Amino acid sequence: MQQYTGMTKSWKDDDVRAGWAQIAGQGPFVYGLTNYIAANLSANVLLAAGAGPAIGAASDWTTTFPAGASAVWINTAALMSSDEESLRTVARTAHEAGTPWVLDPVAVGAGAAKYDDFVRSLLEFRPAVIRGNASELIALAGGEATGKGVETTVSSADAVAAVSEFAARIGAVVAVSGPVDYISDGTRTEEVPGGDVRLTRVTGAGCALGALTAAAVFANGDAFQGAVVSHAAYAEAAERAGARTRGTGEFAVALVDELSLL
Repeated sequence: MQQYTGMTKSWKDDDVRAGWAQIAGQGPFVYGLTNYIAANLSANVLLAAGAGPAIGAASDWTTTFPAGASAVWINTAALMSSDEESLRTVARTAHEAGTPWVLDPVAVGAGAAKYDDFVRSLLEFRPAVIRGNASELIALAGGEATGKGVETTVSSADAVAAVSEFAARIGAVVAVSGPVDYISDGTRTEEVPGGDVRLTRVTGAGCALGALTAAAVFANGDAFQGAVVSHAAYAEAAERAGARTRGTGEFAVALVDELSLL
């Protein structure tokens, strides 16, 4: 039975700051597939945290890098420039090599049934963490599809029960983003408040959080703690960036700056 602990985690917690320091201390190599729109921000977020990114399905990367990387993340919007087999190869290779990987099921539940079925098929390769918005995760778990493109129509708080049940059923950590983020492994659920509304107005901000989560999972040696650390650090950096900027463009730059200064 899932138990909502009601525990709030943030940058103020010692274990969060210590977990963040582990990323720079270990300098993980994080390999990922994402869409070309989000690749630049994702790479810069990883670099700001002290990780080393490689992004793309060039040549034999899909069979070589997942086995040798510290962690992997797959943003399924990578299908904009990669084929389904490339994504399956990366997920399968990571699973077989024991490399922790993060799944970001972009736009699942928005009405593209064939695409949704493909994303669900990746679950057989046992992602360590699944990260997305409320509509995406409810749909991936088998609930009613309510998304509008890549945007959610459901609050993160309304998704807690579905996310917790889904995490328990598939044996993964599930993290839902929103004004308050919720992270669950099916037996415990913690909330991470904070951030800035402009995260929803910067293309690729959520995608980059998936990449950051992969780095944090490896560095902390634990999927649940890694997800909490990445979400809490991202929220803190977004708050700091928001406090000193006005528009969305300078906010996006400041977000990377603040991550590098945490």
